[in-house]
Amino acid sequence: MQKIRTFLWFDHEAEEAVNFYISLFPGSRILQVSRYGEAGPGKPGSVLTMSFELAGVQFLALNGGPHFKFSEAISLSVDCQSEAEVDELWEKLGAGGEYGRCGWLKDRYGLSWQLVPSRLPEFIGGADAAGAKRAMEAMLKMSKLDIRALEAAYDGG
Repeated sequence: MQKIRTFLWFDHEAEEAVNFYISLFPGSRILQVSRYGEAGPGKPGSVLTMSFELAGVQFLALNGGPHFKFSEAISLSVDCQSEAEVDELWEKLGAGGEYGRCGWLKDRYGLSWQLVPSRLPEFIGGADAAGAKRAMEAMLKMSKLDIRALEAAYDGG
């Protein structure tokens, strides 16, 4: 078991959310499910917690009731290798949620995600200070990050 895991508090949709998340990332799986018993407070037999992996990283989800909500102060950042990966995850994770700026979105369960092209540091922190400035200015105008547009901005095109 991973020593430190991110803990995700859901109202009652942990099982649905976990199944959705593992469907999106290769190498993902459910590790363990525990269910509420007669003592509650959830409905007996319903999911209490689910331990799961997304692309090899472990998480723990809880159906804890409506007491706490996710905020943008914590997000899951996904390293995207291609524009196709950014596009696919943007559409699937954002469906029923909210799209933000600079590659951020909130999924239908309220969890915030950042879809970050692997090449982003090369553009906004590159050796060419003027190119990095142009790339940063371009990124700040984007909702979904566009690798080709960031590269063009960095290159001066």
